[in-house]
Amino acid sequence: MPHFAQGVLKFQSDVFPDMQDLFDKLDEGQSPDVLFITCADSRIEPSTITQTKPGDIFVCRNAGNIVPPYSDVADGMSASIEFAVTALKVPHIVICGHSQCGAMAGALAPDGLGSLPHVAQWVQHADGAVDKIKAQTTDGSQPETLSKLIEENVCLQLEHLRTHPSVAARLEAGDLELHGWVYDIKTGGVKVFSAQRDAFVDIGEAYSVT
Repeated sequence: MPHFAQGVLKFQSDVFPDMQDLFDKLDEGQSPDVLFITCADSRIEPSTITQTKPGDIFVCRNAGNIVPPYSDVADGMSASIEFAVTALKVPHIVICGHSQCGAMAGALAPDGLGSLPHVAQWVQHADGAVDKIKAQTTDGSQPETLSKLIEENVCLQLEHLRTHPSVAARLEAGDLELHGWVYDIKTGGVKVFSAQRDAFVDIGEAYSVT
């Protein structure tokens, strides 16, 4: 813990003063550009990946970047989505999966989650993606199957997201866009789901940027 405390002190002495104007503005409120739903994996840092500043993104994290389908029972993900979409009126939502996702590996082999009962129950929200990938996979390659599942899970969670009334209303109004991303830890690459091509493409191609 001293390492983290030293980091806080360095932030206060070396970083915060240079960003004083930004934090003065943020003290008055927030207006993020995107709700960024990603995995709790420690290797994923949304602000680093997107090169954004405090206040730019509203981040929700959990094992497997999962969005449970809407229900009348309140949960942390549903409450955060509702707040970001209705109160903050974010114009974009990104669901970002990542390579080597342990939650998706667990979803593929749930028998190995005996000592993690809550994880086992949570990753059942990816069962639709697991069933689809297993039906399509013929080569038996575990790494390839996991890679495909990570992408398919992002697509499934986007479908779950559309079941939330706050999201559905904004989509109907035409002032909210949904995005599915997959981040590669080893290369830093990001691929984006293209509905037109029914495939994940490089982020530069998806948004016509270089």
